[in-house]
Amino acid sequence: MLSIIIPIYNEGKLAASALPPIFELPIDKEIIVVNDGSTDDTATVLHNLSLKYNFRLITQAVNQGKGAAVKRGLVEARGSYLIVCDADNEYDPQDIPRLLTETSKNKDSKVAIFGSRWLNKNNSGWHYQINHFLTALTNFLFGSQLTDMETCFKLIPSGALNDLHLSGRRFEIEPEMTVQLIKAGYHIKEVSISYCRRGYGEGKKIKPRDGLLAILTLLKERFKI
Repeated sequence: MLSIIIPIYNEGKLAASALPPIFELPIDKEIIVVNDGSTDDTATVLHNLSLKYNFRLITQAVNQGKGAAVKRGLVEARGSYLIVCDADNEYDPQDIPRLLTETSKNKDSKVAIFGSRWLNKNNSGWHYQINHFLTALTNFLFGSQLTDMETCFKLIPSGALNDLHLSGRRFEIEPEMTVQLIKAGYHIKEVSISYCRRGYGEGKKIKPRDGLLAILTLLKERFKI
Protein backbone atom coordinates (compact mmCIF):
# COMPACT_ATOMS: atom_id res chain seq x y z
CA MET A 1 0.00 0.00 0.00
CA LEU A 2 1.16 3.50 -0.83
CA SER A 3 0.56 6.29 1.67
CA ILE A 4 -0.03 9.58 -0.14
CA ILE A 5 0.42 12.59 2.12
CA ILE A 6 -1.22 15.82 0.97
CA PRO A 7 -0.25 18.98 2.87
CA ILE A 8 -2.69 21.75 2.10
CA TYR A 9 -2.90 25.42 3.06
CA ASN A 10 -5.35 27.96 1.66
CA GLU A 11 -6.05 26.05 -1.55
CA GLY A 12 -9.82 26.49 -1.49
CA LYS A 13 -9.83 27.62 -5.12
CA LEU A 14 -7.93 24.56 -6.37
CA ALA A 15 -8.69 21.72 -3.98
CA ALA A 16 -11.99 20.70 -5.55
CA SER A 17 -10.25 20.08 -8.89
CA ALA A 18 -6.73 19.14 -7.75
CA LEU A 19 -7.58 16.45 -5.19
CA PRO A 20 -10.04 14.09 -6.97
CA PRO A 21 -7.40 12.90 -9.51
CA ILE A 22 -5.28 11.83 -6.51
CA PHE A 23 -8.21 10.19 -4.75
CA GLU A 24 -9.13 8.27 -7.92
CA LEU A 25 -5.71 6.76 -8.63
CA PRO A 26 -6.22 3.02 -9.38
CA ILE A 27 -3.63 1.76 -6.90
CA ASP A 28 -3.65 0.29 -3.40
CA LYS A 29 -3.38 3.45 -1.34
CA GLU A 30 -4.28 5.43 1.73
CA ILE A 31 -4.56 9.19 1.51
CA ILE A 32 -3.76 11.49 4.40
CA VAL A 33 -4.73 15.13 3.95
CA VAL A 34 -3.19 17.57 6.43
CA ASN A 35 -5.01 20.89 6.50
CA ASP A 36 -2.30 23.16 7.86
CA GLY A 37 -4.34 25.92 9.48
CA SER A 38 -6.09 27.16 6.33
CA THR A 39 -7.98 30.43 6.78
CA ASP A 40 -9.96 30.36 3.52
CA ASP A 41 -12.70 27.87 2.55
CA THR A 42 -10.31 24.91 2.25
CA ALA A 43 -11.95 23.18 5.22
CA THR A 44 -15.38 23.43 3.58
CA VAL A 45 -14.06 22.04 0.30
CA LEU A 46 -12.41 19.13 2.11
CA HIS A 47 -15.62 18.38 3.97
CA ASN A 48 -17.55 18.27 0.70
CA LEU A 49 -14.93 15.98 -0.83
CA SER A 50 -15.11 13.65 2.17
CA LEU A 51 -18.75 12.95 1.31
CA LYS A 52 -17.59 11.29 -1.90
CA TYR A 53 -14.02 10.13 -1.30
CA ASN A 54 -12.31 8.09 1.38
CA PHE A 55 -9.35 9.87 2.94
CA ARG A 56 -8.04 10.66 6.40
CA LEU A 57 -8.20 14.32 7.34
CA ILE A 58 -5.89 15.86 9.92
CA THR A 59 -6.48 19.49 10.85
CA GLN A 60 -3.80 21.65 12.40
CA ALA A 61 -5.36 24.66 14.09
CA VAL A 62 -2.48 27.00 13.27
CA ASN A 63 -0.44 27.16 10.08
CA GLN A 64 2.97 25.63 10.78
CA GLY A 65 4.45 25.22 7.30
CA LYS A 66 4.67 22.51 4.66
CA GLY A 67 7.44 20.64 6.46
CA ALA A 68 5.44 20.46 9.67
CA ALA A 69 2.38 19.21 7.77
CA VAL A 70 4.42 16.56 5.96
CA LYS A 71 5.97 15.33 9.20
CA ARG A 72 2.53 15.02 10.77
CA GLY A 73 1.39 12.97 7.79
CA LEU A 74 4.44 10.72 7.98
CA VAL A 75 3.65 9.92 11.60
CA GLU A 76 0.14 8.83 10.60
CA ALA A 77 1.18 6.83 7.49
CA ARG A 78 0.71 3.04 7.47
CA GLY A 79 1.74 2.15 3.91
CA SER A 80 4.73 0.16 2.73
CA TYR A 81 5.76 3.18 0.65
CA LEU A 82 5.25 6.91 1.18
CA ILE A 83 4.99 9.91 -1.11
CA VAL A 84 3.99 13.56 -0.75
CA CYS A 85 1.70 15.16 -3.32
CA ASP A 86 0.93 18.87 -3.19
CA ALA A 87 -2.60 20.12 -3.78
CA ASP A 88 -1.73 22.82 -6.29
CA ASN A 89 -1.92 21.13 -9.71
CA GLU A 90 1.81 21.58 -10.40
CA TYR A 91 2.47 17.83 -10.33
CA ASP A 92 0.46 15.25 -12.26
CA PRO A 93 -0.91 12.51 -9.97
CA GLN A 94 -0.87 10.14 -12.94
CA ASP A 95 2.91 9.99 -12.56
CA ILE A 96 2.58 8.39 -9.12
CA PRO A 97 1.70 4.86 -10.38
CA ARG A 98 4.75 4.99 -12.67
CA LEU A 99 6.99 5.82 -9.73
CA LEU A 100 5.43 3.03 -7.70
CA THR A 101 6.04 0.57 -10.54
CA GLU A 102 9.76 1.33 -10.32
CA THR A 103 9.87 -0.14 -6.82
CA SER A 104 9.15 -3.60 -8.18
CA LYS A 105 12.23 -3.32 -10.41
CA ASN A 106 14.54 -2.87 -7.43
CA LYS A 107 15.05 -5.69 -4.95
CA ASP A 108 17.25 -3.50 -2.77
CA SER A 109 15.16 -2.16 0.11
CA LYS A 110 17.31 0.97 0.28
CA VAL A 111 16.09 2.58 -2.92
CA ALA A 112 14.09 5.80 -3.18
CA ILE A 113 12.32 6.84 -6.39
CA PHE A 114 12.39 10.55 -7.18
CA GLY A 115 10.21 12.11 -9.85
CA SER A 116 12.48 14.56 -11.66
CA ARG A 117 11.01 17.61 -13.37
CA TRP A 118 14.24 18.30 -15.24
CA LEU A 119 15.54 14.88 -16.30
CA ASN A 120 16.36 14.92 -20.04
CA LYS A 121 14.67 18.30 -20.43
CA ASN A 122 15.87 21.74 -21.46
CA ASN A 123 14.61 24.40 -19.11
CA SER A 124 15.06 28.10 -18.46
CA GLY A 125 13.80 30.76 -16.10
CA TRP A 126 14.87 31.82 -12.64
CA HIS A 127 12.86 29.10 -10.90
CA TYR A 128 14.76 26.39 -12.78
CA GLN A 129 18.08 28.16 -12.26
CA ILE A 130 17.58 28.25 -8.49
CA ASN A 131 16.60 24.59 -8.42
CA HIS A 132 19.57 23.73 -10.65
CA PHE A 133 21.93 25.55 -8.28
CA LEU A 134 20.53 23.85 -5.18
CA THR A 135 20.71 20.44 -6.86
CA ALA A 136 24.29 21.10 -8.03
CA LEU A 137 25.24 22.15 -4.49
CA THR A 138 23.70 18.93 -3.15
CA ASN A 139 25.66 16.86 -5.67
CA PHE A 140 28.88 18.67 -4.77
CA LEU A 141 28.44 18.32 -1.01
CA PHE A 142 27.16 14.75 -0.94
CA GLY A 143 28.59 13.09 -4.05
CA SER A 144 25.18 12.49 -5.65
CA GLN A 145 24.18 12.80 -9.30
CA LEU A 146 20.66 14.18 -9.07
CA THR A 147 18.84 16.46 -11.49
CA ASP A 148 16.01 17.54 -9.17
CA MET A 149 16.77 17.48 -5.46
CA GLU A 150 13.79 19.73 -4.64
CA THR A 151 11.12 17.55 -6.25
CA CYS A 152 7.96 16.99 -4.22
CA PHE A 153 7.63 13.46 -5.62
CA LYS A 154 9.97 11.50 -3.36
CA LEU A 155 8.70 7.92 -3.10
CA ILE A 156 10.39 6.16 -0.20
CA PRO A 157 9.95 2.84 1.61
CA SER A 158 8.37 3.17 5.03
CA GLY A 159 11.51 1.73 6.60
CA ALA A 160 13.35 4.89 5.60
CA LEU A 161 11.53 6.76 8.36
CA ASN A 162 13.89 5.09 10.82
CA ASP A 163 16.77 6.88 9.08
CA LEU A 164 15.12 10.29 8.81
CA HIS A 165 15.27 12.90 11.55
CA LEU A 166 13.40 15.76 9.95
CA SER A 167 13.27 19.15 11.64
CA GLY A 168 12.35 21.46 8.75
CA ARG A 169 9.03 23.25 9.11
CA ARG A 170 8.87 24.91 5.71
CA PHE A 171 10.14 23.93 2.27
CA GLU A 172 13.61 23.09 3.59
CA ILE A 173 12.20 19.67 4.35
CA GLU A 174 12.93 18.79 0.68
CA PRO A 175 16.75 19.10 0.83
CA GLU A 176 16.69 17.73 4.37
CA MET A 177 14.93 14.54 3.31
CA THR A 178 17.09 14.14 0.21
CA VAL A 179 20.45 14.37 1.92
CA GLN A 180 19.41 12.28 4.91
CA LEU A 181 18.45 9.51 2.49
CA ILE A 182 21.84 9.83 0.80
CA LYS A 183 23.68 9.81 4.12
CA ALA A 184 21.75 6.71 5.19
CA GLY A 185 22.97 4.83 2.12
CA TYR A 186 19.87 4.97 -0.06
CA HIS A 187 20.22 4.86 -3.81
CA ILE A 188 18.02 7.51 -5.42
CA LYS A 189 16.65 6.58 -8.82
CA GLU A 190 15.15 9.42 -10.84
CA VAL A 191 12.20 9.05 -13.21
CA SER A 192 11.06 11.83 -15.52
CA ILE A 193 7.73 13.44 -14.60
CA SER A 194 5.61 16.25 -15.97
CA TYR A 195 5.43 19.64 -14.28
CA CYS A 196 3.31 22.76 -14.71
CA ARG A 197 4.60 25.56 -12.55
CA ARG A 198 2.11 28.10 -11.26
CA GLY A 199 2.91 31.73 -10.48
CA TYR A 200 2.58 33.73 -7.30
CA GLY A 201 -0.59 35.32 -8.62
CA GLU A 202 -2.05 31.81 -8.74
CA GLY A 203 -1.17 31.10 -5.12
CA LYS A 204 2.40 29.75 -5.19
CA LYS A 205 3.74 29.91 -1.64
CA ILE A 206 7.47 29.22 -1.76
CA LYS A 207 9.46 32.43 -1.20
CA PRO A 208 13.02 33.58 -2.01
CA ARG A 209 13.98 33.09 1.65
CA ASP A 210 13.22 29.40 1.21
CA GLY A 211 16.16 29.19 -1.19
CA LEU A 212 18.43 30.52 1.55
CA LEU A 213 16.91 28.07 4.03
CA ALA A 214 17.66 25.25 1.59
CA ILE A 215 21.32 26.31 1.36
CA LEU A 216 21.62 26.54 5.14
CA THR A 217 20.00 23.12 5.50
CA LEU A 218 22.47 21.55 3.06
CA LEU A 219 25.42 23.09 4.91
CA LYS A 220 24.01 22.02 8.26
CA GLU A 221 23.57 18.43 7.08
CA ARG A 222 27.07 18.31 5.58
CA PHE A 223 29.07 20.01 8.30
CA LYS A 224 26.89 19.31 11.38
CA ILE A 225 26.38 23.02 11.96
